[in-house]
Parts: sequence; C-alpha cells; structure tokens
Amino acid sequence: MTTTLAPPVRVGKAAVGALGMLAAATGSLESVVTPTLPLLQRELSISPAQGALLSITMLITGALVTPVAGNLGDRYGGKRVMLRLMAVVSAGGLVSALAPNLPVLLLGQVLEGAMVGAMPLSFILVRKHLPSGESQVAIGVVSGLFVGGGMLGTLMAGPIAEGLSRHWMFALPTLAIVVATLLVHRLMPNDPPARSDARIDWPGLALLSGILLTLMLGLSMAPELGSRPLALGALVVLLALLVTGWISVERRSPSPMVDLRLVTEPAIWSSYAITFAVCVGTAVSMFLVPQLFAVSADGYGFGAGATDIGRYLLPGAVAGAVSGPLGGAAARRFGSTAVVAAGIGIMTATLIGLAFLHTEVWHLVVGKALVALASGVCITAMVVKTATSVDHGHTGTATSLVLVTRVIGFAAGAQVSGAFLAAGTRPGAEDPVESAFVTGFLIAGAVTALSLLAVRTLRKGAKE
Repeated sequence: MTTTLAPPVRVGKAAVGALGMLAAATGSLESVVTPTLPLLQRELSISPAQGALLSITMLITGALVTPVAGNLGDRYGGKRVMLRLMAVVSAGGLVSALAPNLPVLLLGQVLEGAMVGAMPLSFILVRKHLPSGESQVAIGVVSGLFVGGGMLGTLMAGPIAEGLSRHWMFALPTLAIVVATLLVHRLMPNDPPARSDARIDWPGLALLSGILLTLMLGLSMAPELGSRPLALGALVVLLALLVTGWISVERRSPSPMVDLRLVTEPAIWSSYAITFAVCVGTAVSMFLVPQLFAVSADGYGFGAGATDIGRYLLPGAVAGAVSGPLGGAAARRFGSTAVVAAGIGIMTATLIGLAFLHTEVWHLVVGKALVALASGVCITAMVVKTATSVDHGHTGTATSLVLVTRVIGFAAGAQVSGAFLAAGTRPGAEDPVESAFVTGFLIAGAVTALSLLAVRTLRKGAKE
C-alpha cells in the first residue's frame, strides 16, 4: 500500500545550504584518519597492519549502511531517518575524539561510517522539495560540498593533530555536524513517508550486508588471494551463495529491501555499470600518481616527499570539489547522458595520455586534476540520472546503490593498482619499473572507455 502524498513544501536556499553544510562537515570527519595514520600509529602504539584496518573500517560500515539508510528514507521519510543517522555519527565522532586506545577508536569509526548514508537521504529531500531542474543542481552542490569537506579535512587534520591533539581532529568536525544537523532540523520541512506501512525486509537486509561485507573483504585481501587459491575459492562460493539467496528472498518478499525490477531497468543497471568503471579508472589514477611522484629522482620519478605530494595533488582536490556543482548544472542544461559521455571521453584521453606523458610534474598535476574533474562530473550526473529515472518512493534506494557501487569501484581500482606495482617491483628494488605505471594507466583508460558501451542505455530511462 502506498500512502497519498500531500503537495511538497517548497524550500529555500537556506535549507539546501544546511544540507550542504552537513555534507561538508561529514566529508571533513570522514577524511581525517588517512593523512594522520603515522601519528595515530605512533601515539596508540599500533602496527601498520592495524593502521590499515583502521583506515578501511569506516569504508566497510558505509558500504553496509548506505543502502539501508536509503531504503528506510524512502519508507519513513528522509529527514526522519537523517536526524537519527546523524545522532549515531555524532556519537561516533565523540567516541573517536575520546578514544584512549585502538579498540575504542575502531568503535568510533564503525559508528562514524553511518555518515555515508546521509547522501541518499539528502537526495530524497531535495527531490521532494525542489522542482526537477533545481533539484539536479542541489544534488550537485551537496555532492561537491561533501568532496570539498573531505579536501578540507585532509588539509587540516595534520596541523590540528600536531598543534592541538589527535582528539581535536575528530571533535571539531563532530561539532560542525551537530550544528549542521540542528539547522537541517530547523530549516528542512518534514517529508511524508511513502511506504510507512511496509515492513522491514530483515532477511534481505542481512543477505545484502553479507554480500557487501564479502566483497569488501575479498577486495582488501586481493593482493594475497593469488597465492591462496583455497581462500579465493571459498570467497567466490560464499559470494555466489549469498547472491543466490538474496535474489530468492527479494523475489518473494512483499516489501523487498531492493526491488529487483528497479535494478533491471536499463537506465538503472547502466548507471551502476558506468559508475563502477569510472570509479575504477579514477582510483587507479589516485593511487598511481602519488606513487609516481615518490619514485626516486635518479630514475624516472621525482623523489617528492609527503609535503610536496600534497601540494601537487591540491589542484586535483579542488577540481573534485567543484565537479559536483558543475555536474549538476551541466546535467540540467545538457542532460545527464551527454554530460556522462563527455566526462568519460575526457577521462579516457587523460588516462591514456598519462601513460605516455609523465616526465614533468605538471603533466601529472594537470592529468590528475582533469581526471578528478571529469570523474566527479560523471558520478554526479549518474546520481542525477538515477534519481530522475525512478519514482519518488525509490530515490533513496536507487541512489544509495550508486554510492555503494562507487565505494566498490574505488576499492577495486586501488587493489588492482597495488597489484600492478607489486608485480612490477623487482627483487631487491625499492621502486617498480616504469612499465608498471604505463600498464596501469592504459588499463584504467581501457576500463573507462568500455563504459561508453553502457551510455546509450541511459536514454531508455525516464525523461529528465
């Protein structure tokens, strides 16, 4: 049964600004761990392996929570679910800020991972309270501010941790999240639930969580699985069983976690395929470019230190931050399909160009910035296209799966890049051979180009 929705209340720029502020604050909190891992390892007396676990904990939680948050937002209202989700995130930030040891900090990161679910909830709200054209731009603004907040967190985490303490690098973004959540509560009107009488599909939820957890576990172990065929086989069998069971449960459920008819729509599955391919290509460049900067200047590299690498990557971070609003505005003006095709073309040309042209610092700086800009525009256009290709009652579920696909694509690209560099490093050598980077960039370009095959199916979705 579907409830009858009252006409939506029109919201102003202040309400959208509150959502943007919340996105920026959550992006900042999400990004503080990675640049300060050496400091955390030293102060908490943890090993590099434990540091690696700390760096992916939030990613795993986000992949599990996001589709659940999107689905619950569709059922019970985006604002209602968002406020509860932000309470969990704020508690996680407080736990991380006060953590005296690794187990407590891991608990805080698990709770903080719920923040990724705020993105599809924001998309539900702007789509319900804004006209189609304005909602596309608002989606881009919220996405861009999340990336911009991540850039700010990356730049400020180190100085805050060294100047004040590691506790404050968690506490300050958490305080900003609390303030932004209060503003959202005050400025954003309630959105009526679309399916308030539907029951939660607990078996489907458990199986979907198992699928995502198995995928993330497999990707995190990818470099070791080649030498452990039994472990690889066990993961493949487990994944196949979980997927089979999930499909069976969702087909029979009167209120499925994910409506499989939705996923089989051409405009939807093609959005997920394109998102995965684009994120794999982006992740390869994100991993390879800093590594190439760090290669000894006696060979083909530049011998750059951490400070110099951060400075070289700053233009790319800025490009990624502006790509969200640009992608939303371009999708409104030219249509998502045209924007995605153009972005894929620019990404493919840039990645192939980097394979053959990487002898100067500016080659890599410009290439990384172009990839970040094109990728961000593509992903934003994909979110817009997915949101406008489904009815309002499925906005959160459909867009949350785009974000989960994005996480899996980034994880896969990073692991593939690491495998290429490991295979290209000769025994006793510190740096991989140059051909490993060339091969990585070429494969990233090829994977990105293949996504053009799915672009035509985007036109089969709902009219934008």
